Amino acid sequence: MYSKRETRREKWRSMNREEGVEGMKVSELFAFRNEQIKMLHLTMIAFFISFFTWFNMAPLATTMVQSSAWLTKQHMAALAILNVALTIPARIIIGMLLDKYGPRIVFSSLLIVMSIPTFIFAFGDSWSQLAISRLILSSIGASFVIGIRLVAEWFPPKSVGFAEAFYAGWGNFGSAAAAMLLPWLGLNLFAGPDGWRYAIAFTGLICLLYGLLYYALVKDTPDGKVYQRPRKIVAMEVSSWGDMIQLILWTIPLVGALGVTCWRLHGLGFISETTLYLTYAGLALLLCYQIARILEVNIPILRKGVPEDDRYKFRNVGALNSTYFANFGAELAIVSMLPAFFQMIFSLSPTSAGLIAASFAFVNLIARPMGGWLSDRMGSRKKIMLIYMIGISLGLLTMGFINSEWPIYLAVAVTILTSIFVQGAEGATFAIVPMIKKRITGQIAGMAGAYGNVGAVVYLTLYTMVTPQQFFFILATGAFTSFLICWLMLEEPKNAFSEEYQLSSVDLEQIEESNQSDLEKGQRKRKFA
Repeated sequence: MYSKRETRREKWRSMNREEGVEGMKVSELFAFRNEQIKMLHLTMIAFFISFFTWFNMAPLATTMVQSSAWLTKQHMAALAILNVALTIPARIIIGMLLDKYGPRIVFSSLLIVMSIPTFIFAFGDSWSQLAISRLILSSIGASFVIGIRLVAEWFPPKSVGFAEAFYAGWGNFGSAAAAMLLPWLGLNLFAGPDGWRYAIAFTGLICLLYGLLYYALVKDTPDGKVYQRPRKIVAMEVSSWGDMIQLILWTIPLVGALGVTCWRLHGLGFISETTLYLTYAGLALLLCYQIARILEVNIPILRKGVPEDDRYKFRNVGALNSTYFANFGAELAIVSMLPAFFQMIFSLSPTSAGLIAASFAFVNLIARPMGGWLSDRMGSRKKIMLIYMIGISLGLLTMGFINSEWPIYLAVAVTILTSIFVQGAEGATFAIVPMIKKRITGQIAGMAGAYGNVGAVVYLTLYTMVTPQQFFFILATGAFTSFLICWLMLEEPKNAFSEEYQLSSVDLEQIEESNQSDLEKGQRKRKFA
């Protein structure tokens, strides 16, 4: 005789068997001889190293100021802004390059190239050297997008959610590893006033060496599988005139966030008013240029007509943009303000408040993979997304009521529970991204990922204008708005739990052309031999 819980569990398993829902198991992550798993781990490590390098400054900021006669806290605040300034456009550009050239070339090139500004920053002895190198280095934050496409090439729809979330969750831990390891390297292993320089240079060396290793070991796709490329990479393809208008509208905030970043630098006194307005004018021209490219790519396609089976709805991309704005944007904002919040509310020491706040980031190791795993297992990716977004809304709303009368253990519990929903939602978001339109996965991932940074810029700007409790209410409102957008706009992807991705007639033509090209190349080689 089964209990009610066992009966429900067996019914769910039966439903999943009927629908073909049987994603990857956790134990499979340790099957290192499996080439599929090998590619996943190699790419996760590349992402880990990217974030390890990207966040190499924050743990050493105090040491940098103390060891320098001219660096101030205002300089470090400006460098922190510059550290994320180019991440938004870089994610868009990397997404385009990724779809054209493939993850192997793009990821290895990014790691190798970004080692150069890392070395310059490590040994820079003037403000211009530190500022420019840190600005360029902010582009390494686009690395996240690359692995999304590679993992989608190696894993079928039924297990891509867990694979993507494992890649992102464990790779993202590189920032926490930097916070834990680099101070020890700078103060102990590389002792002396220049220890921080060698610690940062160490991250650049790892970046350089692993970029070479990644190029040598990784393949874009399994043997015999064709890497699908978009017809154009300068702008995202759409399927209707209405979708093209939506794409233009969703492009505007990406440029607007850069304007807000410049405004913050102006407020710190590092950009003059003249430079600020010249930057605004340049961003306006950039927006016009990007809109022109969108029109240039899509007007001929739409006039010709998009085959019915090659169409996709851009509103799904918009819905995912909103989720990443609300979850990853909130995460970056909360991590930035949480230590000071706990220190102020509960009169804690900086060390104790920092440890409690770190729990929000540490949950990422389990919470984000869990979000992808549930998306693979529960039979509806949209429903899982909605559950996570309403969970974030309620969690952040509750955090807004935390005050000194709360038991500290309860405040920590609410914080960790909210973090589980925030980071699980990130995993659920990118469990859907590869299924919107396979051949432009890089561009879709780039836009959604960029909206996470847009969210951080918007939220951190608002944080300077309100109390911490009001700030949590603002974050909760953003999450609930995203819930409504997903509820109304997001559709369950086709073939969401199958062995293969949905392919259109255009995709099949491209595969046939690629096979024919490979055949002709082989014939020429044999003839030459």
